[in-house]
Amino acid sequence: MNRSLLFTFLLITTVVKAQTVGFFYQTAASQDGYVMFAPLSSDNTYLIDKCGKLVHTWTSTHRPGQSFYLLTDGTLLRPGNVNNAVFNAGGSGGIIERFNWSSSLLWSFTISDDTECQHHDVCYLRNGNILAIVWELKDTASAISAGRNPSALGTSLWSEKIVELHPSGSSATIVWEWHVWDHLVQDFDASKPGYGTPSAHPELIDLNYYSGSPTGTDWLHINSIDYNPALDQVLVSCHNFSEVWVIDHSTSTAQAASHAGGTYGHGGDLLYRWGNPIAYGRGTSSDQKLFGQHNAHWITGGLTDSGKIMIFNNGAGRPAGAYSTVDVIAPPVDASGNYSIASGSAYLPDSASWEYEADTPTNFYGMNISSAQRLPNGNTIICVGPTGTLFEIDTNKNMAWKYVIPVNGSGAITQGTTPTQNLSFRCVLYTADYSGFAGQTLTAGDPIEINPLSYVCSYNTYAESIQKGTGSINVVNPFNDKLHLLGDIPTDQYQLKLIAADGRCLQTWHATLISGQSYDLYISGYVPDGLYVLQVAGSVATYRVKLLCDHN
Repeated sequence: MNRSLLFTFLLITTVVKAQTVGFFYQTAASQDGYVMFAPLSSDNTYLIDKCGKLVHTWTSTHRPGQSFYLLTDGTLLRPGNVNNAVFNAGGSGGIIERFNWSSSLLWSFTISDDTECQHHDVCYLRNGNILAIVWELKDTASAISAGRNPSALGTSLWSEKIVELHPSGSSATIVWEWHVWDHLVQDFDASKPGYGTPSAHPELIDLNYYSGSPTGTDWLHINSIDYNPALDQVLVSCHNFSEVWVIDHSTSTAQAASHAGGTYGHGGDLLYRWGNPIAYGRGTSSDQKLFGQHNAHWITGGLTDSGKIMIFNNGAGRPAGAYSTVDVIAPPVDASGNYSIASGSAYLPDSASWEYEADTPTNFYGMNISSAQRLPNGNTIICVGPTGTLFEIDTNKNMAWKYVIPVNGSGAITQGTTPTQNLSFRCVLYTADYSGFAGQTLTAGDPIEINPLSYVCSYNTYAESIQKGTGSINVVNPFNDKLHLLGDIPTDQYQLKLIAADGRCLQTWHATLISGQSYDLYISGYVPDGLYVLQVAGSVATYRVKLLCDHN
């Protein structure tokens, strides 16, 4: 008996319960490689193939704190959460660890006490040093002495610093550091240091600008760090300012504490900032572009949009609605690494040069954490952190792969149950030829989830369109009893037929296909592996479909 699509509510409910986690589908356009993630409620870091099969696991005694990196020598660099009782906000870390392939701890360094705590992210440099983001505590007296408005103070104020660690033996030496506290401007108290007009000093950080509660302790909440070796510059994402900042790394520590020196002559002052010109008095709410963003980084050479900055723009508090975008911006920088800004104006660009949002924007929303990465084939892999949803879009912004993390603090999640606490700070894709895999045997095992669905997946699973009319539908066949469609056609009623090579119509579906939405067409009865034609009435498209079925 044929099962119709969309018209039976109970059928849709069954579909949702049938699959909730793990591998959903891929298209031929997806990037081959291996995907890494570290669920925030778990001590483990996972590596899977694009079919959702577990390839490797690293184990720590700490939950993430929060990022992770597979280095070119095959070691895992991973901050851990030591549960600092003072700095207990989201993103807290405190220890940086390095593991070999077998999860043996090779090196660690702790930055965690009553006055400071590593958090969120680190950045590994080519010389083996490590940049780390660190909260540093300022008591109310220190904040007021610097010009903070007392009415915008709670029990303390957390500022930020960046330290560069040189690992040595089982410890590390701080060889460079930069402090926000050295680059402040304030217009509250003329008797205090740094008094001036913030709009006249976009290179400085307004001590009295804040978002959220005026008495909140976590004032800035920097949540990512990246390094550009060609420019010798550091990029950070300041969540609570809804800005990204660029600073000069060529300075000495003394120069980094000043307003002069270094390659660019500005010491540790900001070389560039973007996302929210309200923070430096050169814009209004209509000029704000970023909303609680994460994972700001330069796109590396050889990739599409290399040299530009990619940002996961979470969208929390976005006036147009709660939805996320992935933004790529082209800063106004010359070949020497100098940034331009017009007098009295905000830093350019006015808008992103490339942007991804869902066809229905609110269908894509990660209120916090999350990431995006440009891939060698031009695709972009995205982690919607709060829901543990990983997906890849191709160069036409069509979904090419989807996976939902099947792990939380209790371990593997059972397929068919609603996943909770399966959030991940990021995901990262490494291609099969990545040097960090050298000497390792990458053997795919079973899916991570408990009671996984029976499915067949390979990197050449495909559905080839052999004729197109007004619109298109991407068709994928990862499971043993269904075809997965991604609609990109006008809303209408369509009849879909599965036709065998001898011309026999094996099955017919009637469905309302809506642009941008996905559908599952269930195959009833026995259909052997082979090539078939999926015909969509109305001259929309005809597809040659390779069925890879498991009828066990």
